[in-house]
Amino acid sequence: MNQQYSSALLERAVDEFAKLPGIGRKTAMRLVLHMLRLDVDKVDAFSDAISTLCHDVHYCHVCHNISDEDVCQICSNPSRDAATICVVENVQDVMAIEQTQQYRGLYHVLGGVISPMDGVGPSQLEIESLVERVDKGGVEEVILALSSTMEGDATNFYIFRKLMKYPEVKLTVLARGMSINDELQYTDEVTLGRSLINRVPFTGK
Repeated sequence: MNQQYSSALLERAVDEFAKLPGIGRKTAMRLVLHMLRLDVDKVDAFSDAISTLCHDVHYCHVCHNISDEDVCQICSNPSRDAATICVVENVQDVMAIEQTQQYRGLYHVLGGVISPMDGVGPSQLEIESLVERVDKGGVEEVILALSSTMEGDATNFYIFRKLMKYPEVKLTVLARGMSINDELQYTDEVTLGRSLINRVPFTGK
């Protein structure tokens, strides 16, 4: 370790915080010094919450959202519309759509989008499990709520081709209220809500 500070323990903590996305070494140092000013029981509670999260977190067997149980609270909620599935890239997108309070169906988290440049193909995503859900019956609409990027559009088209054999299922996409290349999780709630309400049929063109 190339020690920069008077304490190797301090530097180790700074190094670990600096590994977090968007956290530089200066911000990491501020966070570490803040932790040192806290009561030990608060620090213990913080570290226990992170450790428990990493060891005990589940991914819903149905939609692949983060969950405390094998099936998440959304999928197990009888008041949700089980005939509608909203397909999203990641769990942050689920949170963004839920914040709009404009959607009462279920979700399907792909875990990414098709991106050959990044080595991500259809087999690395939860696309086949989506097809299996549709194949079981009871699904009337699949909403493609992926980011309006080239990769998102390519993934939309791939899913469209996979679901073409189910003509009874309506395939829709978010209205283009969002700008091209916008990521869903960074779209404001009003725009995202309107795009969801005003969704249009997806034709594959």
